[in-house]
Amino acid sequence: MTITAHDSRTYGYDDLPGLMSLMTGDEKHGPAATSTLDVLWVLYDRVLRVAPEGRADPARDRFLLSKGHGPMAYYAVLAAKGFVPAGWLPGFGAYDSPLGHHPDRVLVPGAEIGSGSLGHGLPIAVGSALGLRAQGLHDPAVWVLIGDAELDEGSNHEAIAFAGPAGLERLHTIVVDNSSASHARPGGIAARFEAAGWSAVTVDGRDHEALYAAFTAPHPGRPHVVVARVEPKNA
Repeated sequence: MTITAHDSRTYGYDDLPGLMSLMTGDEKHGPAATSTLDVLWVLYDRVLRVAPEGRADPARDRFLLSKGHGPMAYYAVLAAKGFVPAGWLPGFGAYDSPLGHHPDRVLVPGAEIGSGSLGHGLPIAVGSALGLRAQGLHDPAVWVLIGDAELDEGSNHEAIAFAGPAGLERLHTIVVDNSSASHARPGGIAARFEAAGWSAVTVDGRDHEALYAAFTAPHPGRPHVVVARVEPKNA
């Protein structure tokens, strides 16, 4: 079905390619823009407790896109779920568009952080989880999506090392692994988190049922990471 920028209907997963096709701006990071699509859909469709009308609700779940340097899939999912109008998508990347090459939390409804500079999202998520705990808000979950190449950044390893012993049970990290990291992780990515006391699972990043099962797996007293493997960046 053809999708236009003026559609007002609701959208499903099969509509996402059409929504992404509306964004004709010069995307500099194509693999980053598509590697996250299935993870984002399963989160927003089946897991996250957040809605357009409640995006300021203190009890909402928080989703932080750290892998912000290829946000087309993110914008498409936000449009599909009613956070932003589909009519914004054709302006992607234009100087006067709210949908920039890096998401801006001031301009994009539903975006919790401005992102794209690698290595920031996970430390911010740790701080968010700590802040919610300090406020006595124990129900909201904090989710952060990072890329495997972000594990080249030392700031992430400080966050990983802190979160496990701190018992940040409401913290969830998704590592979209498209084999773009410069440095290999001994034992694999999940092992790095497990060594710091995290619950960890590795799944096919295109398998919706496997993703949902991994996202909803119990992990009492520990933060949780899901490593979502997708096709290699340069395949």
